[in-house]
Amino acid sequence: MKPQFYDGNTIQLLHNGAAYFPALEQAIDSAQYTVSLETYIFADDVTGRRIAAAMARAAQRGLTVHVLVDGFGSNRVFDELRQQLLAAKVQVLIYQPKISPFSLRRKRLRRLHRKLVVIDDRVVFVGGINIIDDMNSPGHLPPRYDYAVCIKGPLVSVAVKEIEQLWSRLALVNFQWDWRGRKPFVVEAPSPGKQRAAFVVRDNLRHRSDIEDVYLNAIRQAQREIIIVNAYFFPGRRFRRALRLAVRRGVRVILLLQGQAEYVWLHYAAQALYGHLLDAGVEIYEYQNSFMHAKVAVIDKRWATVGSSNIDPFSLLLAREANVVVDDSLFAEELRASIHNHIVVGATKVDVSMWHSQPLWRRCIIWCAYGCARLLIGLAGLGQGNR
Repeated sequence: MKPQFYDGNTIQLLHNGAAYFPALEQAIDSAQYTVSLETYIFADDVTGRRIAAAMARAAQRGLTVHVLVDGFGSNRVFDELRQQLLAAKVQVLIYQPKISPFSLRRKRLRRLHRKLVVIDDRVVFVGGINIIDDMNSPGHLPPRYDYAVCIKGPLVSVAVKEIEQLWSRLALVNFQWDWRGRKPFVVEAPSPGKQRAAFVVRDNLRHRSDIEDVYLNAIRQAQREIIIVNAYFFPGRRFRRALRLAVRRGVRVILLLQGQAEYVWLHYAAQALYGHLLDAGVEIYEYQNSFMHAKVAVIDKRWATVGSSNIDPFSLLLAREANVVVDDSLFAEELRASIHNHIVVGATKVDVSMWHSQPLWRRCIIWCAYGCARLLIGLAGLGQGNR
């Protein structure tokens, strides 16, 4: 489904949790009517307790406050905070609470992976940042590298509708008849901005491939440069082919990928794709400075996206995701400059000749990991979707 773009928005790029969490806390403390938050991980750490306290304060002021977390991502790290929020009259729901580590059924694998906050139907935060401290990172390599955006303007109404629809369905299933709470009679409209943007989601109903299709359309139309930053990069054939064809057209294609492995087998499986991409002329950099969680892209210094969706089967075929696509040269230039800075100070370029001269034992690990990943994809019934 082709996304609808809205003019007149103000979109602020937020770099890492250091910028995101103070802005989020301030917005919650300034809220007058409603606060709704969705996240994959809501951790019981310094940052998690800080945001939970802000949500509790809002509820105690009489606001309607909703918190929706994923049952797998927040499993065992949210229990105590959940009780504290409930005691403060915050309404809390768990998305897909039944978890089985041995199940490959699609229903169990479908998770809430998007990170979305709506405040007073006038401010929206979207991005890749969970409610977890930047210093709470795998391998103890802080701070985590990630992005989010703060949006004001006409695009907010689209995100409001999306978050309310999901909450209403889950609330009814959980017999929470009073979920709506009070809404403002009049919401002061924000000053119109100048940025054009679309809100794009992936779900298992009407928007199964919307985020991937948005990426593919932008890649196919690229004329000069494609920069993709992704923590978990395991694209299907269509995506890889689109990148190779872009290089043949003379487009410079740059991938900034995770160099510090969180899930070792997936990290090595993704590296099995490096050879074909490098041979095609794609430039690959691995981020080494810290744990990278970003999911962003910039194309032709004009088109940009920030969101929760990785380029892997989990995000593109299973999870609920949310991305913002921005058609604005100033925003794209700011994001591009930030990415280039991280490449210069924290990334290592993958050399094609050295890659093909790797020792046999390393190649065996990579291809065994790739084979296992493909097997799991097939067992989950995702083989045809990952073309």
